[in-house]
Amino acid sequence: MKKIKPFPYILGAISALIFLALGFYTLCPALNAKNPGLWILINTALFIFVIVERLAKGCKDFGYITTSIKKGSKGRTKKQTKFNISLKPYIVPLAFTAVFLFIALISSPFFNAVAHSEILKVTDSDFTADLSESVGTDSIALMDTASAQMLGDREIGTLSDVVSQFDVSYNYTQIDYKGKPIKVSPLEYAGFFKWSNNKSGGVKGYVSVDPVSMSASFNETSGMKYVPSAYFSEDAFRHLRLEYPTLMLSNLHFEIDEDGKPYYVACVIDHTVALFGGETVVGCIVLDPVTGETVKYELSDIPRWIDVVFSGDLICKQYNWYGTLKNGYLNSLFAKKDCKQVTTYSSDDEESFDETPISDYGYISKDGDIWIYTGVTSVNGDSSNIGFLLANERTGESRYYAVAGADEKSAMAAAEGEVQEKGYQASFPSLINIDGRPTYIMVLKDSGGLVKLYAAVNVEQYNLVATAATQKECIAKYKAVLGINETAPKEEIKERTVTVASIKYIDIDGNTYIYVIDENDNIYKARAAENENMLLLEAGDKAKLSVSGSLIVGCEF
Repeated sequence: MKKIKPFPYILGAISALIFLALGFYTLCPALNAKNPGLWILINTALFIFVIVERLAKGCKDFGYITTSIKKGSKGRTKKQTKFNISLKPYIVPLAFTAVFLFIALISSPFFNAVAHSEILKVTDSDFTADLSESVGTDSIALMDTASAQMLGDREIGTLSDVVSQFDVSYNYTQIDYKGKPIKVSPLEYAGFFKWSNNKSGGVKGYVSVDPVSMSASFNETSGMKYVPSAYFSEDAFRHLRLEYPTLMLSNLHFEIDEDGKPYYVACVIDHTVALFGGETVVGCIVLDPVTGETVKYELSDIPRWIDVVFSGDLICKQYNWYGTLKNGYLNSLFAKKDCKQVTTYSSDDEESFDETPISDYGYISKDGDIWIYTGVTSVNGDSSNIGFLLANERTGESRYYAVAGADEKSAMAAAEGEVQEKGYQASFPSLINIDGRPTYIMVLKDSGGLVKLYAAVNVEQYNLVATAATQKECIAKYKAVLGINETAPKEEIKERTVTVASIKYIDIDGNTYIYVIDENDNIYKARAAENENMLLLEAGDKAKLSVSGSLIVGCEF
């Protein structure tokens, strides 16, 4: 009987264990059978065990090259080289791989389409009843992440003692703070050596950006020690993993409570379909970055000041399951009967804690919570929406509104076209209610990222557009375009006496608009139904116009 030498097996086992220990400390996967990352880590360790064990035995049956001499039919010799490898030692890791792939397959929508479609509960709702009319502007969060980053960097750039050691994180979070929407982002260490030099004092504070006033401020706090940009045991990701080794976590992000105290919030997720499918949120963990203390909350007990538990990407992923898979997976590929999807979606890695946001959504501050907005379109990829989705990022409550109209990209293009000579770019819009009419509202930025104008675009008739320098003026002008009997604020109305060079009448979706061109080639417009006396205007007439921007709100001649 051949004697078994234990050394190769011991060396292989030690190598695999070292790999597992390093993998757990650096990658921090959840020690949970529902976590695919753990399966991949273990499978890699099994291959390392076999490879090291084979190498320790001298590679005789690991993989080797043989050379043979063969005589040809005409007496010539031919050299043949072959690489030989024995698969027998790899039976265990290969079998583990096969089991992993099988579980992944049966967890996918291909085998569990209906189960995936039932994860998100969507309620059909009435737009006018749910969204009160936007008479003010404090609840409208229009600033995209890129603009917030620019303002935050500019604010920190004025603080010489801060900017030399810290950067502003690009992971801005949209929250509701004391009834108003703001974006917040913490400072972070600018590399390993800056962390090493400043770890005793921690991170000095965070930046808050007001999307209404377009201003940023630096808020100094007690030193935040447990942050994502720290290293070793002070890394917030690793700190949570060591305290909760079995929980699957997602979307670690920064928030502040109603007193301005900073926290990090990580969402606890579960897979509800087979082993790896049907991702959803079941709770969250709140980390105090100053003390390192944590509190775990079930979904029903989450405090009101926490605004983001269900990330926008996860909600959109779940809605796509709901909209495309309820009639089966094959239907989503071929017949596509009753299939619909969100117009904006970007994937989210469940174990990723430190990634720059891929995309923005429309945000609405409502009843103390942040709701994300995105349009819903058919899977045929046309440029129109059949409705839109409003979802609460704290509770996951999702509402669908069947309002057909232009999609967000078409509305953005319409707003840009209104001032095309300036070359401004529109941000992703938000959704508001103006006199019961769904309306896109967005900002227009120059090439440097500075906000120059606001734009309002009607969802159902996206050729109805108004632009202005402020939100308040933009809404007032938009109401005038809609024919709503509401005058612009007195300080925004200017009186001009002009000589009419030419006058044109243009019909837009059944509404007649009067365009007046004066002797200096200035163009003014008015809705005929609201200014019937202007139908008597002729070229050469002198007229006294009351205008807000280019919109005529009164005319005498």
